[in-house]
Amino acid sequence: MTFIPEQSIVAVGPVIIEDGKILLNREKDADGTEHKNFMIPGGKIEDYSLPLAETCKREVKEEMGLDIEILQPLDTIMIPHPKTSGVVILIHYLAKRLNDVLPGEQTIEWGWFDIDNIPENVTPNVHAVVKTYKNTINNK
Repeated sequence: MTFIPEQSIVAVGPVIIEDGKILLNREKDADGTEHKNFMIPGGKIEDYSLPLAETCKREVKEEMGLDIEILQPLDTIMIPHPKTSGVVILIHYLAKRLNDVLPGEQTIEWGWFDIDNIPENVTPNVHAVVKTYKNTINNK
């Protein structure tokens, strides 16, 4: 049996890649603290009674104003929580955007980044998810 430490969170996010570029954003927390790293849009699960894909859709709508179509599960990654002794479990879905980006109030900066030249200031999961994406595409 796997033990998940207290102060851990589970988060979901869509991996949206178009023309070899991935959508990433930088945001601020509710307390106004700005994240220095770009990340995959998404957020922590607050209502565990909802399907994960629905939470993913809701989170990206809040952060980036996007409606998305979930194409398939892509990758699940566990990393140390940056502020506690817990972990962050990140569940990623490959998704397609259905409208233009309209960033929410918490979004500081966003952009489309070349998957072969990702910036240095990204969260730890971005490189892993891009690698999984490339392996998925190459194996089709």
